[in-house]
Amino acid sequence: MIPKPLTILLAELRESFHMALSAVAAHKLRSVLTLLGVLVGVFSIIVVMTALRVMQGTIEAELSTLGDQTFMVRKFPTLMFTRPQGMEKIRQRKNITLQEGRRLIEGATLARAVGIETSFWAGQVETRYRRTSPNVNLYGETPGSFPAHNWIVQDGRGLADADVEGARDVCVLGNTLARTIFPAGSAVGERVKINGLNYTVVGVLQPKGGSLGGDQDKFAVIPITTGLGRFGYTWRSMTILVQARDRASYDACVEEVRGLLRIIRRVPPGEPDSFEIASNDTMIAQFNAFTLTVRIGVAVISSIALLAAGIGIMNIMLVSVTERTREIGIRRAVGAKKRNIMTQFIIEAVVLCEIGGVIGVLCGILGGNSTAYFFKLDPVIPLDWIGLGLLICSVVGVVFGTYPAFKAANLDPIESLRYE
Repeated sequence: MIPKPLTILLAELRESFHMALSAVAAHKLRSVLTLLGVLVGVFSIIVVMTALRVMQGTIEAELSTLGDQTFMVRKFPTLMFTRPQGMEKIRQRKNITLQEGRRLIEGATLARAVGIETSFWAGQVETRYRRTSPNVNLYGETPGSFPAHNWIVQDGRGLADADVEGARDVCVLGNTLARTIFPAGSAVGERVKINGLNYTVVGVLQPKGGSLGGDQDKFAVIPITTGLGRFGYTWRSMTILVQARDRASYDACVEEVRGLLRIIRRVPPGEPDSFEIASNDTMIAQFNAFTLTVRIGVAVISSIALLAAGIGIMNIMLVSVTERTREIGIRRAVGAKKRNIMTQFIIEAVVLCEIGGVIGVLCGILGGNSTAYFFKLDPVIPLDWIGLGLLICSVVGVVFGTYPAFKAANLDPIESLRYE
């Protein structure tokens, strides 16, 4: 059996809720304009958080392109969120050359595999069967790049040291590219033209699938020496991929590579590295730090919108108190207590905020999941942010509805009855 005090409290809350809905319905235009600020504030939070949640898992998977216990060495950071002054220092670094990569391969004793790669511009691949659009990525690699990238050969073979040393005109195709240009049979042994230059296909890789509306298997790999000879190397900086022997020796391998490269690139003691070392974990950590900054910025902007909305609600509630002075006097005359009047007006402010919050949440979920529709990803519903957004709405209603409610509760009943 429910205790009598609790029953009375629930009855008061139910009555105040119905009165709040009636007051909102009686002044539709005013209510809509009042809750618009809350709607905008909650919408801005939910739409950004939903979009980030939709993309986060996919982007983290996209960043995790390296194999297990693998890191890369580059001239530029993989993700750049630095200030212009820092970018200028990075641009002044010398390129990482193929010779430096080969010296590192000779000296790295703790590495299981070391690969050197560079990216050439996208181009068109043509066979006697079919021609692709001019957006196929072309990479120059060494054999050590395959385990570092988690590339597994499905048909044929990967690149060999002899291919690199002899600058042979051979290539390995991504799975989607191979199926596109050789729809009827195996690609191994066939000749292809990439940007008008002939290559012999020696292998096809296992598929990796799509990401962010793109395809991770639409590329071709050629020996790095072949690519540099055909496309030039003067302005190119190499990327070095290093796979440690195991997790236990990973940190030691990183330090060994850092030390060797500082010697090879003649970095003076005490000076910062003239290169960047990145792994799956560091790239994901950089991305999460960036999204945290975005979240903080959105929270600040939304807080300003909610503050403005709260001030608007307080003003409207003060107008409502003035309009309903006689009603308040009648309620007090028939026995309503101050707490009943305060509860009535605070709940009315909360209801206004929650209506705006619910509409903002629905619009935010739809807007954020438009990212999922555009990139063909799975939609998400961020329940934690929805709960937080509605809780903030309630807090705004209570905070900015308290003063008007206090003013209403302290009106003199006799003067209220005389009010016209």
